[in-house]
Amino acid sequence: MPGQTSYFSTRVILSVLLLFLLSGCDRQDGEGKLPSGAVHLEVWAHAGQEAERTVLREQVDRFRQHAPEVDITLVFIPERDYNAQVQAAAIAGDMPDILEFDGPYLSNYIWQNQLIPLEVLLPPEVVADLLPSIIVQGTRGDHLYSVAAFDSGLGLFARRSRLERIGARIPRSSSEAWSAAEFEAILRALAQSDADGAVLDMKLNCGGEWFTFGFSPILQSAGADLIERRAYQRSTGVMNSSEAVAALQRVQDWIRQGLVDPNLDDAAFVTGRVALSWVGHWEYSRYREAYPDDLVLVPLPDFGRGSRTGQGSWNWGITRNCTDPQQAADFLHFLLRTSEVLAMSNANGAVPGTESAVARSPLYGIDGPLRLFAEQLMGGVSVPRPRTPAYPVITTEFQQAVQRIRNNVPVREALDRAAANIDQDIRDNHGYPFKTD
Repeated sequence: MPGQTSYFSTRVILSVLLLFLLSGCDRQDGEGKLPSGAVHLEVWAHAGQEAERTVLREQVDRFRQHAPEVDITLVFIPERDYNAQVQAAAIAGDMPDILEFDGPYLSNYIWQNQLIPLEVLLPPEVVADLLPSIIVQGTRGDHLYSVAAFDSGLGLFARRSRLERIGARIPRSSSEAWSAAEFEAILRALAQSDADGAVLDMKLNCGGEWFTFGFSPILQSAGADLIERRAYQRSTGVMNSSEAVAALQRVQDWIRQGLVDPNLDDAAFVTGRVALSWVGHWEYSRYREAYPDDLVLVPLPDFGRGSRTGQGSWNWGITRNCTDPQQAADFLHFLLRTSEVLAMSNANGAVPGTESAVARSPLYGIDGPLRLFAEQLMGGVSVPRPRTPAYPVITTEFQQAVQRIRNNVPVREALDRAAANIDQDIRDNHGYPFKTD
């Protein structure tokens, strides 16, 4: 296995012990007497929402009825340290047969030679039904290494009545997105009738991966990015380009001018303090409950090269430790049945991962209130986070840059520092030479 990045070194050492102390994890073992010669598969999944865990347990039970010769051990691992525990398992040679993981980490796992290609194991019609965004996220070189039952949506939730009050037009698609200048004019018009002038929530209370998922589309919309995407060898001149600096300077100005609510209580939108919330699909239920007749979804603003949005969520892959790859693929095939995709999407509110499930979804179907999210994923508006083994360092550095910008550090200084650190990590790892079978 190739050497680990410096980003992982400390956490992996600490996490080796955690891996073997999974007594605190939610574990569901196979039950009942199995036929002679049964296949045993261990499945690791993230311990997300309770509703997600419930559905996955039920799906495992249904699969047992479908394939009684397969014994599945389902292990839920806390989300906070998920990747560190996967790294510890890789070092110990104790990976499960089937692994769920956050999509942007795919390249790192392939680089470590932990995953096998799926295209020869899954029926072509199953792969063809996946959303284009999931195919893009799961592909490296000529191989498909991961699939997913759902994807993510990113945009602006708004109070329709407050937009109408100031005469703002309401975009219906990404091609109609507000320009950055138009968006700023809307913010200022809303602020004129607001008690404290804060009219936009950007979920600054969340931090972490949210900063990369939520704000890297600003760079991409401006014509910049986190790293150059031909060889993935350089961030300098890309993350800290003039286009990137100008775009994030706008965001810093919004914060300086008091237009952005810090949202410390995570209630800025539902309590009516702001009219706009820059967030993902996961807030729809809460926002809909607060404003059942006054909620509208619009695309992120266009910073010059068209509106862009994030994509990518939890994926499934089969590891090189797998005892029976075809049976493991059959389990993934089962999870990608339209009814199963809808079961999970209904539980977590995410965009269904297949086009057939999207068509049947009341939220994401042709007339659904969240249709925009599906159209962005199917129409090429969404941009995957960089598909490189360097991603863990890229996202950490960008998150820190955004935090510095939020705290009034000059934008160019923050981005220069992040880009330089990313480039150094790539050099330290000899460009992350990529070798797969």
